[in-house]
Amino acid sequence: MLSDAPVRDDLAAPARAPRLGVIRLVSHAVRSFGWGVADQAVSSITNFAVSIYVVREMGAVQFGAFSLSYVTYAFALNASRGLATEPLMVRFSDSAVVTWRRAVARCTGTATVVGLVGGALVLAAALALGGTTRLAFIALGLTLPGLMLQDSWRYSFFAAGRGSQAFLNDCIWAVTLLPALVYLRLTGNKNVFWFVLAWGATAAIAAAFGPLQARVLPRLPGVHEWVWRHRDLGPRFAAENTSSGAASQLRTYGIGLMLGLAAIGTVQAANTLMGPLTILFLAMSLVAIPEGARVLRRSPHRFPLFCVLLSAGEAAAALAWGAVLLIALPRGFGNWLLGPIWKSTYPLVLPQVLYIVGLGSAGGAGVALHVLGAAKRSLRAMMLTAGTFLVLSLVGAYLEGPVGTVRGAAIAGWVAAVIIWWQLARALRESKQVKIDGRFWPFRQSGAQAPPQVAVDGDRGRE
Repeated sequence: MLSDAPVRDDLAAPARAPRLGVIRLVSHAVRSFGWGVADQAVSSITNFAVSIYVVREMGAVQFGAFSLSYVTYAFALNASRGLATEPLMVRFSDSAVVTWRRAVARCTGTATVVGLVGGALVLAAALALGGTTRLAFIALGLTLPGLMLQDSWRYSFFAAGRGSQAFLNDCIWAVTLLPALVYLRLTGNKNVFWFVLAWGATAAIAAAFGPLQARVLPRLPGVHEWVWRHRDLGPRFAAENTSSGAASQLRTYGIGLMLGLAAIGTVQAANTLMGPLTILFLAMSLVAIPEGARVLRRSPHRFPLFCVLLSAGEAAAALAWGAVLLIALPRGFGNWLLGPIWKSTYPLVLPQVLYIVGLGSAGGAGVALHVLGAAKRSLRAMMLTAGTFLVLSLVGAYLEGPVGTVRGAAIAGWVAAVIIWWQLARALRESKQVKIDGRFWPFRQSGAQAPPQVAVDGDRGRE
């Protein structure tokens, strides 16, 4: 009987191996997500602090000017992520350190060039503007290169599974920004130019610490090489991201033309109330693509379940936070957070929550399209959803003012969920990387199961 014990252990080992693999994957994902939440919390606090200070101290008009500059920044950021950081996360997650450093040098150089070009365009646009908006755009144009570079360091660290380094870099930004805001308040500089300048300049300080952390210098001459090598992903990801940003920006400009800067401030205040959800969703975006790439490589049969769980988690979080806001805002929280503007903002909360729930329910599908490298389908989905969002939002603004534009966005959010899941279903049917499990997906797929390359062979050989 004693001789049977080793045999039983040997037989049990293969059965335990898959479970141990799943446990390791889950454990790694939880740790990464924890750093993602911590990092995004710090990053969002820096943006949230400026937004809340402007809306409380300067009123709706200057907050509207700040909002115009912020959506312009978001547009540039989406372009930078599409060209620079998203190809890095898809193809160089969990790669060798030497390979990662060479890729990061080109990635961060690309982000810096996007910031330089975008900053020049923003400064040129400021010449055609006037008043408060012109001041906000001048400050943004001066600081846009540092903002783009700082964001690229964050994504580079998460691609390497070094979330703690991204968290440290964002802490540097926060630690330098808060004293700057206090100084502006003490000196009485209640002008949106100085607040945008302080926000962007402190991001540049944090970006300057990135090379010390990564032991990598941005390589600006490598931009053309980086974009060319990843031409199958980068331009499409950039077009996808900028189409979404452009829709948001055109919506904001349209609201301003139809309803005025005060209406922009009210709509942006409703967006600001979604701050905790923004932290959560952006944290997931930092972690989900590299984690999804690892799941696809190590356990491809679990990839559809990964997508479903990610979407369910985002939608549930949005519903929970929406309930908190609807109950807490009329009981003093609204006035404490937003000041007098909260009363005009409160009717926008419910449709804004419904919009976020719709987007959250498609979050896993959007991540999956990127991980699969299905850039054409991902771009197609985003173009359709961005167009729907813009049209319905502007029609709603014309018919019902600020409440109408958010209601239109809510409808567009659910239309987007249907479109993105449909595109993912088609992408999985076409792919040979994933063997569909009928328990989690409404159709089966025949064909061989082949783990994808994390980095293309040419990149691994030359990087």
